[in-house]
Amino acid sequence: MRIRLGAGMGENDGRGVVQSVELKVSLDTIAALVRTTAHQYKGQSLEILAVLRLLEAIHQEIRDGLFQDSLPDNRQALYSLLRDIELGGGWPYIHRMRLQAFLANLRLESSEVDQSGNP
Repeated sequence: MRIRLGAGMGENDGRGVVQSVELKVSLDTIAALVRTTAHQYKGQSLEILAVLRLLEAIHQEIRDGLFQDSLPDNRQALYSLLRDIELGGGWPYIHRMRLQAFLANLRLESSEVDQSGNP
């Protein structure tokens, strides 16, 4: 998200996007909480899957509600938003693991068990 601020009121997020200090603090807090929660369940795939599903649901909720409600209603503002999206790294996307990649990991683990001689 790009917020235009006066000099010294914001911080560059590394992608050329200026954020308010308050927004940056909020986003950093959310990120830390999500990472901490995921690390607490390291090795527990169902619990980590629940975290991923929650993030996806929140993404959809914000996109379909608050974001769509905030879309510009004129061409100039829409162009500006699209330009900001492009400059800020594109559209936010939650990548889903492909089933083939999941199965490849399963095959890799299975071959490791076969080589060690343990079932």
